[in-house]
Amino acid sequence: MNSANIELLKRSSCSMKSLVFRCFILVFSIFVLRTVISSFPRSSLLTWRTSNWIGITAASNLQNSITRDKFLEVPQIIWGLNNQKIALARACLTARFLNRTLLMPSLSASLFYKEVDLLEPMAFDKLFNFEKFNDQCNGFVRVGRYSDLVNKSKPYEVLKGSGRKWTKERDLNQLTQCRNESFDYIEVIRISGKNPFLWHDHWPAKDYAKIFECLVVVDEIEKEVAKVISKIKDVGREVSHNSNAPQKKASLDGWQDHHIPYMAVHMRIEKDWMIHCKKVEQRLNINQICSSKEEIIERVSRITAIQQPIVVYLAVADALLEDDSILSGWEDGFVPFEKKRLAVKDVYDKHPYLIQSAIDYEVCSRADIFVGNSFSTFSSLVVLSRTMKSIGMGFTNSCSTEVGYSSYAYNIAEQHGGAKMWMTNMSAPSLSSISYGTNSISCYSNWNT
Repeated sequence: MNSANIELLKRSSCSMKSLVFRCFILVFSIFVLRTVISSFPRSSLLTWRTSNWIGITAASNLQNSITRDKFLEVPQIIWGLNNQKIALARACLTARFLNRTLLMPSLSASLFYKEVDLLEPMAFDKLFNFEKFNDQCNGFVRVGRYSDLVNKSKPYEVLKGSGRKWTKERDLNQLTQCRNESFDYIEVIRISGKNPFLWHDHWPAKDYAKIFECLVVVDEIEKEVAKVISKIKDVGREVSHNSNAPQKKASLDGWQDHHIPYMAVHMRIEKDWMIHCKKVEQRLNINQICSSKEEIIERVSRITAIQQPIVVYLAVADALLEDDSILSGWEDGFVPFEKKRLAVKDVYDKHPYLIQSAIDYEVCSRADIFVGNSFSTFSSLVVLSRTMKSIGMGFTNSCSTEVGYSSYAYNIAEQHGGAKMWMTNMSAPSLSSISYGTNSISCYSNWNT
């Protein structure tokens, strides 16, 4: 063997020894790392995992499809229609965060929200179309039936905390723990405690908007909505004919020729609202919440974009109304109607509160012009719906453009004294301003996809 071959063998031997030594170091390092990790308590690891979720938009981490064999159950949903819609959406987004299907929740047909034993339950599919919801929200959230359950085992109870110590971070920590692999075998997680409307909010406004778009009323209620709108337009045709005013031609997709426009005003002057709004004004030290009948009429009459004459539908809770003169005091060109004068009171009276409110919501959301109160959940969700429709038509700015779904807040005056133009800020990080009201509104909607 020559000297060159001997040198080559030496180098090969060194390389092998080096490779073996590196492998040994790698195995030893893995062993040490596992030992160190196992020395930490499980709770410490969970805290570390949880801390990495805080401050991150929860929905952005949910790319997987919603599982159909694991479920979330929530308490009966209560309060007014739009608080119930928010609670329903929040429950859906909670189920989405946990990668679970929301078991079809029970709504509340009545408004006796304090006396829980007096609540009249109403199934989700008695108000909203179950199939259309899952079809339109496919891949985002899902609602399931109790008949979908397989093993019928006892649900795993998760108690929602309450009070000042139950912070948004603690709430998200709890939800994150329920995402742990150890929960994968559990068919149903049942959340008990607080009403879903009062849960902490971890999701942006556009996630809620997506769910609200999927909430389509059942055919029976849609027929009632059509009756009311038909009555409004019949009156509008008569008013237009008597005034010899030209009827508006179609200018936007979906509008019929000779369209008969109407305005809807959510006139919040009921006795329960006036008590509530005065307390909120005192607490927030502002005077832009309560509005009298006279102030509402004056600010509506100063909206410059209105083509007169126009029928004005007044959406008001008749049973709580102390002032029965809401039809008086309107200027020429504004023709006000409420349920009784419109001869549709019987349409409402045969239904429980929740459905009555749902009919009014649809009538207001489909109006050519809507005027409401920015501290009312009802008005705020109507404007959100109309903002989404405007965005779907390519409009994110209604400041100087006739978008077809223009909205105004009569509790906030523009410089000329009219009601302020209003679009929902769709880039808002939460639904707080809609849930509790705001006097910071504009006619521009930010939309960050």
